[in-house]
Amino acid sequence: MSLVRNFATVGGATLLSRLLGFVRDVLLAAAVGTGPVADAFVVAFRLPNLFRRLFAEGAFNSAFIPLFGRAVEEEGEDGAKKFAGEIGSALLFCLLILTALAQIFMPAVVWALAPGFLGDPEKFDLTVLMSRIAFPYLIFMSLLAFIGGMLNTYGRFAAAAFAPVMLNVVMSIVLAGVLMLGVGDPTMLGVILAVGVTVGGVVQLVVVIIDLKRLGFRIPVVRPRFTKSTRRLLALGIPGVIAGGVTQINIAVGQIIASLQDGANAMLYFADRLYQLPLGVIGIAIGVVLLPSLTRQLRAGHAAAYQHSLNRAMEFALVLTLPAAVALAVIPHEIVSVLFQRVRFDAAAVDGTAAALTAFAFGLPAFVLNKVFSPGYFAREDTRTPMIFASIGMVVNVVLSIALFPVMKHVGIALATTLAGWVNTGLLIIVLWQRGHFAPDLKLLRRLVLVLLASLAMGVSIYFAAGLLSAYLTDPLLAVRAASLVLLVLIGMVTFSIFTQLSGGADLTGMLKALTRRNT
Repeated sequence: MSLVRNFATVGGATLLSRLLGFVRDVLLAAAVGTGPVADAFVVAFRLPNLFRRLFAEGAFNSAFIPLFGRAVEEEGEDGAKKFAGEIGSALLFCLLILTALAQIFMPAVVWALAPGFLGDPEKFDLTVLMSRIAFPYLIFMSLLAFIGGMLNTYGRFAAAAFAPVMLNVVMSIVLAGVLMLGVGDPTMLGVILAVGVTVGGVVQLVVVIIDLKRLGFRIPVVRPRFTKSTRRLLALGIPGVIAGGVTQINIAVGQIIASLQDGANAMLYFADRLYQLPLGVIGIAIGVVLLPSLTRQLRAGHAAAYQHSLNRAMEFALVLTLPAAVALAVIPHEIVSVLFQRVRFDAAAVDGTAAALTAFAFGLPAFVLNKVFSPGYFAREDTRTPMIFASIGMVVNVVLSIALFPVMKHVGIALATTLAGWVNTGLLIIVLWQRGHFAPDLKLLRRLVLVLLASLAMGVSIYFAAGLLSAYLTDPLLAVRAASLVLLVLIGMVTFSIFTQLSGGADLTGMLKALTRRNT
């Protein structure tokens, strides 16, 4: 199965999950509004997700997949099973200990996350209860990352990619049931929602377990021990945890500075949601698929195949990212006004959000390329270098946010994020190239120039098209505005496709054939 098809599988699953997540949020708003139950749910759900982002996803996978890939290539399936058994037992043991401690000290944890809840004892107690029920979600998500990493190493991406969809399916069913039954008691409503989160975690885990069973890979059950394998995983994983912590620090600093301006956090949030859509779909797909592919190629000694994969991943990423970035930069006002402008989201909010979106748009290629080049380090079991570069990016982000905010307000924070992203990604590319681990081929360089020109041509076309459609884009009827935005997007897609295909910037028909070709 080609890289393109694997990227499309994971990207399509991520897109579906985001769309269903929107449905879930609409139902959640209808069921709990913005009252105390909603506040409690946000905190209760954020807690296991925070640990998941720090430990289960980035840090664990960046360390586990290269080691597991090495075991597969060098020790065969028996060695891989032995390695998986040792890591799996140690992981589950640590998760159970962490969960037990969280259950005991949950009041203190909730106080740390939401100190303002202390003024409302009922809300605080409900949050503690919901957090205790929802926290085991972390166990299931961590085991999902563990099993998903093994499946990805064997080239099976669909199950792990579509598993997150099931959380939104389960939560949507739960919320629809709450609405139909008319559950009004706050405690009962909170318990139902928290149970839904945990059940959603179980269902997601079952999805990947079934696929692992189909693969015929059985993980042996062994006693948890601090073996050489677990020590190596820990050594590689700690830099990943630190890098994840750096990201959380960046978010916190941005929120603190933005709080000095009325409405800044909200405008940054909505702008972030828009540029995160292409980043999530493209970046996550590339990160998930590329790491196991590069690891297997390196361990098998296929240096040419490794370079080919890295070059084609960069090419694929920018073919999708550059036009998206240009579109977000050229017509941010039209996008924001159609999607968000309602009664309380007025023209001033549209202007502020659009300005932040423009600043974020220039950083979109950097954020996606980070997902392309980080696996080049992780595949060599180097998690320390990306951690150092992420830390440098954090310092740049904080310094620029503080420096630019007095002049540019919340847009300065968005611009600081973009510039820090380019610093981080630039360091990744330069050092990988200096070490001889990345050699851009002439095909890549030629196509990148042509794709950039096609993206700029598309930007010109949608700029003038937006002018022609301005009356419809500002029509009082939402349906007319939405249809006009869809037409504008279609004009951009067609223009970019024609320019790119005719110039040879990308073989779009070849990519389409790769998506539909059966695996042989």
